[in-house]
Amino acid sequence: MESDITYYIALLALIVIGFVVVKKMASCLIKSIFTLVLVGIAAAVYWFYFR
Repeated sequence: MESDITYYIALLALIVIGFVVVKKMASCLIKSIFTLVLVGIAAAVYWFYFR
């Protein structure tokens, strides 16, 4: 099992990248879909590495 710091660094990078991309998008629907994709990726990271 990897240390928790790896998980937090990955999550922080995901949030920063998501914030930058969402700020550049205009449509609310696209923002919602992108947010759902980010949540799915974060859940997958948790499931595969910490389950």
